Amino acid sequence: MIRVLLADDEAMIRAGVRAILSADPGIEVVAEAADGHQAVELTLAHRPDVVLLDIRMPRMDGLAAADELRRVAPAASVLMLTTFGEDEYIARALSGGAAGFLLKSGDPRELLAGVHAVAEGAAYLSPKVAHRVIAELSGGGRLAHGTTARKRTGALTPRERQVLALVGAGLSNAEIAARLHVVEGTVKAYVSAILTRLEVRNRVQAAIIAYEAGLVDDTLR
Repeated sequence: MIRVLLADDEAMIRAGVRAILSADPGIEVVAEAADGHQAVELTLAHRPDVVLLDIRMPRMDGLAAADELRRVAPAASVLMLTTFGEDEYIARALSGGAAGFLLKSGDPRELLAGVHAVAEGAAYLSPKVAHRVIAELSGGGRLAHGTTARKRTGALTPRERQVLALVGAGLSNAEIAARLHVVEGTVKAYVSAILTRLEVRNRVQAAIIAYEAGLVDDTLR
């Protein structure tokens, strides 16, 4: 059972998200918070596997709460809820180690997929958020810090670079396994090695490096 804490200052949003999560028998919402400070307190009290954080909340916003949670409850995976027009927040949260981003207006299936992904130690970007991140990287904007990316990926083996490119393209382990005609366990081993060698926390940060290094081309997107 995946234990989830939900934090959003809008009661109607919380009710809607809770209803979606409750439809999955593998997910349990253990607590709700109306601001970031309360989210941190309830995380310490309930020890959820996943914390869903709205970015804009009173007292302490979602980004500050995510920073605090990384310090006091590092075992909890943070999944950010965002809206269009908050690209600068995405940049900050990714650099701070958020495990994923979801749009509030997205498909409910993305919410369930994101919770399962980050609970399993992976990362998740809803497709529309991923597109904005990719556009920012391709345009050399705030997220593009690629001066050392090629050097970092140059230390990987050719197969590891291939797997990293597919991670950057947003493919799951199962999809990568099918693409490369290997078993999923082999892909998991490659991904684990890549994260270690690149010294990054999760797949989102690895994907950013893949784009910065130019490993992801249009045929993979």
